Formats: sequence, structure tokens, C-alpha cells
Amino acid sequence: MCGITGKIALTHTTPITKEEIHRMNERIIHRGPDDEGIYIDPRHRVGLGHRRLSIVDLSPAGHQPMSNPEKTVWITFNGEIYNFASLRADLEKKGYQFQSRTDTEVIIYLWQEYGERCVSFLRGMFAFAIWDEQKQIVFLARDRLGKKPLKYYIGPDTMVFASELKAFLGEPGVPREVDYEAIYHYLTLQYVPHPLTGFARIYKLPAAHYLTVDLAHDKPIISEPIQYWNLDYSKKLNLPEEEWKERIIDKLDECVKLRMIADVPLGAFLSGGVDSSGVVAFMAKNSPRPVKTFSIGFTEKSFNELPYARMMATRYGTEHQEFIVEPDAMTVLPHLVYHYEEPYADSSAIPTYYISKITRTHATVALNGDGGDENFAGYPWYRVLFYASLYQKTPWLFRKVNHRLTALLARLFSTSSLLTYGLTYAKGSLSASIAYTHSELLAYIQEEQKNAAFIPPHGASTHTILERYYAEAANWDLIDKAVYADIHTYLQDDLLTKVDIATMSVSLEGRSPLLDHEFMEMTTMIPANLKVTKKENKYIFKKALEPFVPKELMYRKKRGFSIPINHWLRTSLCDYAQEILSDDHAFTKEILGRDLIPHLWENHLRGKKEGKKIWALLTLELWHRQFFSS
Repeated sequence: MCGITGKIALTHTTPITKEEIHRMNERIIHRGPDDEGIYIDPRHRVGLGHRRLSIVDLSPAGHQPMSNPEKTVWITFNGEIYNFASLRADLEKKGYQFQSRTDTEVIIYLWQEYGERCVSFLRGMFAFAIWDEQKQIVFLARDRLGKKPLKYYIGPDTMVFASELKAFLGEPGVPREVDYEAIYHYLTLQYVPHPLTGFARIYKLPAAHYLTVDLAHDKPIISEPIQYWNLDYSKKLNLPEEEWKERIIDKLDECVKLRMIADVPLGAFLSGGVDSSGVVAFMAKNSPRPVKTFSIGFTEKSFNELPYARMMATRYGTEHQEFIVEPDAMTVLPHLVYHYEEPYADSSAIPTYYISKITRTHATVALNGDGGDENFAGYPWYRVLFYASLYQKTPWLFRKVNHRLTALLARLFSTSSLLTYGLTYAKGSLSASIAYTHSELLAYIQEEQKNAAFIPPHGASTHTILERYYAEAANWDLIDKAVYADIHTYLQDDLLTKVDIATMSVSLEGRSPLLDHEFMEMTTMIPANLKVTKKENKYIFKKALEPFVPKELMYRKKRGFSIPINHWLRTSLCDYAQEILSDDHAFTKEILGRDLIPHLWENHLRGKKEGKKIWALLTLELWHRQFFSS
């Protein structure tokens, strides 16, 4: 796991220098503290940079940028390829001779053998750039789900790219301007959807995409991002439950085992939830020594899952460590805002950062349980969407009467339970599409409230983001549509961003067995009625894990990896947040006016749960101060 940088001259008057690449490398040294590498091609048209976090083959042979023996193909690579040993064996049969034990070298020869199709052979997480001197092509690629980031800017004279945009943000010619369309979407989503970043004309390469820069012509040809993989939920296997359970267990065992390959200390995040518990169970099965597990909790009892994590640790005899998180966001928030570098308001970034920081003192690699909710429809809104689809089939007059009733209930109740989701749906149910409903269920600030203060840039609508994926999945089951949309949005731009930044900010590698693309392809074939039943989400996954995870842990109310944000914003964080947001020159006042924030504070202090909205505005304000304040 590492950090990559690069710069491409798009004209013959802008030669690339080592000093430029070194500056970019230095800004992301946290991603790779073990080594630095720089390559500049002989004509000074392409520069590649690398910061190394050594995981497999710790020797100098793993130094990057790496080349083939002829020095005609160069790569800078971030990630891990879990099937590199079998790929290497296949390539050796074709006559390729390896100089190292790294997965990086495998990608070089795959490129030489298969060109752009090389990505289809890779099982793992990756973002990389290849410079092929003979073809005069730069090839940029990102893994199927977006576990590893890759951001870029194309200017009139140069193109720059890196794992994090802060690497090139200070470079000459790179603009530093707010992208108001990105901010508009952020206010609803709590994250910036790809390909936007929050910075005008700086983009994220979407997951499962590559692009090429062809320098063989007088005027370079830069392709649009090209998609090379997607999930397909149309092909179902109607197998008996017992056979599905067996398939799930066999594949999970394989995925965990693959991710335990490392030449450095390895551990696991253990939250006490179903997914991380399942991963730890199979780590214990495949490890000759006790697994190192790490958990964090809170003093607020309703947010503390340590007893459940302890239950798993005891059952499998892990070397378990627990830590309590105190509300020290005033110290950690500016640090996180800098590392996330885009507007980002998922408050679980705080516990994820803390557990990463703690784990890094004992391990260099940590497995996690990310992906269980996407593979097996674990989020609570899936059940609401299921009932919403039935509700839409009721007579229009019934829905009109119910619409008025639920509007009244919404004023009377403030809750974080499924009632909140139901009320949100019913208030817009007279004509709302399921995609619209899905978007509103997840909204931090609803479209109507946002539009009252913030004129949508270029007629933007956040709902159209999910509607695109619902349209692609038009003939699928409703649950499959919703999961597909979340994988392309919430998973890619929120959850995987959170894990990558939190772990890499402390030089820790995170691995997600449940997000193995082969595992996910298998789960697309499971009928939706085995994922969401009348009583249970993730039904078939929980059934499969019953021999390995205590039932009292699995069959309890889902909590998620969240923090007591409403409580903190009424107590320890209240003064700090109010001071930041009440500033006369606040960016949030510029875009939303001067009335909305005091209104939210008043409601919040009176007991209404406005904490998520306030948190989103607080982190947005801190982001603007960090990157745009003089």
C-alpha cells in the first residue's frame, strides 16, 4: 500500500523535473513512509512518483517506480493484488522472468501481454499508472470498487495525478476553486459523488475505470474514462438455502485467507457487528497463532458495542485490545479535514481514524468487515424501500390522506428509528419514484430545504445521481436496484473513502475480504428474498455464520459504526461548533444564507436531532478554511 504521483507534459515546452515529482511525493508521505522513488522519462514528458509502505517483499527489489528489464515499461502502483502468485506462475510459463517477489512486477508483464485488458486479471485493490515508452502511452487505472483513490487535473500544458489531490494542489497551473455543484450534492449526501472532488476541474477516476494518454501524436489524445467491469444482478441461482450457506462460507474462507498474506504484522478491526465478527472467525481458522483484534467504544452506553466485540474475542482467543473514544473532535477534526481533502461529513470517520491509529502501533495490515451490508442488503432503508414499493401500489386517494397524516406525525416525532425513514418516504409518496425516495432517505439536508437557500448550479439535482443507477437496473428486483445504486455511490464515495483515508493517514493498510469482487459477483446471484425477509436483513449471511458467530451478537438491532454526534453537539462540542459556524465570513453562510444555521441550532438545542446537518456544515466550513482561506 502506497501513494502515487505523476505529471505528464501535454506540450513540448513544459519539461517534467524530478523536483516537481519530489514535491508531490512529500505531500503524501503519510501514505508511504518507508521509501521514495521518482522516474523521469528521457524526453522529460512523463514523471512518475511513489511513496512506499512495504507490505510484501520488504527488500529493495520492491522499490518503485518499477520497470521491466528493458526499461521500456514503468509503473507506479498503490494497492495489493491477492492473486499475484497464480498470475506470476502463468506469466512465467509465457517466458517472463521476475526480478522480485512483488505483485507490482506482475502488473508490468500483464500490461506487456494483454495491454488495457490487464486490469481484468487483477483480484485486489489498486490504483496505478503505467508509462509505455514504445507505445508512448500513459495508462491510469482504478480497482473495481474504488478502494484505492486516483485523482487528476488536465490543464492546457500538463496533466497531473495522484492518490490524493493535495499532492498536486499547490503545483503551478493547478486551480484552487470551489466546485459549487459538488458542494450542492455534498449537502445532501455527506460526501462528494464521483467524478467530482469539491475542487473545480479536479476529478476522481471512477471505480472500475481506466483512461489513456496517448503522446504518440503532435497533440496528445486523452481518452474519457472507460469502464471495464460492473456487477450484474439479472442472473439468479435458485439454490436451496443449505447450498447457498455452503457457498458463502467457502468463498469467505478463501477471501480471508488471500488477505492474510503479508510480510508484516497483521490484525483486524472488530466492531462487534456481524461482518467483522465473521471475518475474525475465519482469520482465527486460518491462523496458526492468535489473531490480533482491535475495538473502540464510547462512554455513551447506547453507542458502545465493546461487550459484543469482547464476546467474539473470547470465543476465538484473540489478542484483543479495547479503547474508549472521548469527544476530542476539536483536536482531531482539523487533522481529518486535511486528510480527507474533500468535503466529507460521515462522522464515523472519527472512530475509524482512532481505531486505525491504535491498530498501527501493533500491526501494519488490518482486515475489516466492510461490504457485508452491500452484499446482503443489510441497511435499514432497504426494508423501507421494499414496503414503499408496495405502498405506491395503493389507491392515490389513500396516499393523499396518509400524506397529510404523516406530515403531522413528522412534526410530532423526532427519532432515529425506522419511523424516521417511513415518515420521510410517506411525505413525498404521492408521486415520488423509488430512486427519489432512496435519495431522500439518505439525505442529510433534504432537496427542498437545500433548494430554498442554495440555487442549484446548472440545474443540478442530487436525486438524478441515484436515478441513473436505478435506470441501469430497470429490470431487476427492487432490493437489487437499491444495493446496486449504493455500491456505485455510498460505498465508493463514502465508505471506501473513509477507510482509505483513515488508514493511510497513519500508514496502515486496510483489507476488506467481503469486498472481493469474486465474492460480490457470487452474491449478485442470490435471490433478494434470501437477503431481506419480513423479519431479517442479511438473512442468508447470518444463517451461514451461525456456526461461527454467537446468535445473540447476530440477531440484535443494527447500530453501525457511529458516534453520539447529537449528544456531543449539545455538550463538549457545542461551543466549538457554534463559534466556527457563527463567523460573519463563514462560507456556509455565503451559500445557505444567514438564517438556516441559527434555525438548525435552535431546533437542536430544543431536542430535535439536527446533529448530522450541523456536523455536515461544520466539516464543510473547516474544509473551506483549510483549503481556501488566505
